[in-house]
Amino acid sequence: MTPGLSSKTMRGIRSPSSGDPLRCPFCDSTKIRVVDSRPSDDGTSIRRRRECEHDGCAKRFTTYERVEQVRRLVVVKRDASRVPFDSEKILKGLHAACGKRPISEDAKEDLVRTLEDRLHREFDREVTTCEIGRRLSTALRGIDAVAYIRFASEQEQFGGADDFAALLDELKRKPPPPKNQEPLFEEG
Repeated sequence: MTPGLSSKTMRGIRSPSSGDPLRCPFCDSTKIRVVDSRPSDDGTSIRRRRECEHDGCAKRFTTYERVEQVRRLVVVKRDASRVPFDSEKILKGLHAACGKRPISEDAKEDLVRTLEDRLHREFDREVTTCEIGRRLSTALRGIDAVAYIRFASEQEQFGGADDFAALLDELKRKPPPPKNQEPLFEEG
């Protein structure tokens, strides 16, 4: 193994499950000290320069400390298949629903980011596409009625004009709350 090229070397050859001490990638010694420590440019890891204190080695190497993404949200589709959560798919659906409506790109991205944050907080491992669609539909209803109708027609798989008429009647009976007003209760 060539020192400096192995992914194990970059992680410091430490077995997270066994709790084994960090070892020098050159001589396998556990006598190591941290020379320098600083956060990465993007703030997602800590870069540490280390030096082996074993007699005759004294070589330096770099390790990175990162938070491991243990929980990954899985989306359960209508056919019961499961796929990893992908916020880009939600944004793509939002773009289709919004079409040429006067909704800024920032507003769309904020909506997706807020939805994603809430889903990760409220669901342990799995969430259904129906739940994602319901939440996005509720949010769109308060932003733009046309985008809401477009999205709901896809989400609910409208079969014809009667479905659109029923949704329009509902909008007339129960108008959306004013923009930027948080609902007091979660709609169900």
